[in-house]
Amino acid sequence: MAATGMKITVSKNGPYLVRGQVPLSRQAIGANSEGDSIDWVEIETIVPETPAYKLCRCGHSANKPFCDGTHVRIGFVGDETARRQPYAALAQEIDGPTLALTDAQSLCAFARFCDRDGQVWNTVSQATTAPERAAFVRQVGQCPSGRLVAWDYQTRAPVEPDLPPSIAIVEDPQQGVAGPIWVRGGIPIESADGTPYEVRNRVTLCRCGQSKNKPFCDGTHAAIGFQDR
Repeated sequence: MAATGMKITVSKNGPYLVRGQVPLSRQAIGANSEGDSIDWVEIETIVPETPAYKLCRCGHSANKPFCDGTHVRIGFVGDETARRQPYAALAQEIDGPTLALTDAQSLCAFARFCDRDGQVWNTVSQATTAPERAAFVRQVGQCPSGRLVAWDYQTRAPVEPDLPPSIAIVEDPQQGVAGPIWVRGGIPIESADGTPYEVRNRVTLCRCGQSKNKPFCDGTHAAIGFQDR
């Protein structure tokens, strides 16, 4: 499924404008008994009232995840402060024997899949067998923000999960907070001034209104205990 006709526009000091009948759901970070993030768990499918819809960006809507106009009443300032460079310019590379890992730390959304099994920054150097490589690639691909990307040495291409174009509203039960907006499958995102952001398979957008890297999530939702219900 291609993202043809789908688009997200960051409105100036207002919501995300979503066009093109983008599927919407609520997904939770699933954890094991030790508290490690291990999988994504779909909670529900959300059916918007219209094919084009608006998602809250200020964090104060009474109808989350949708916008109810509260941003106007509270005077929300949503200046986009994220750097406009492509991912490759932001990321550092760590080379292993069979795979490489790139890491753009500024995009971290605090989902913590990277910490499992000794942390991906360490396990990239240990991924030699086929099962080890598969486990490493899966773990890296669970990072919702696309901060982390696994690369195949032979093809020099990223090894990405197959994500259908869609949006997920993230919940983090382990931390007891509501997380970001997870944009999946290469849906184009356009800034309020009309400049397109780099199209990527995995991106997380801020919905608590407090990120210092708007429109992207920087994990602030966890620090402030953001709630959406």
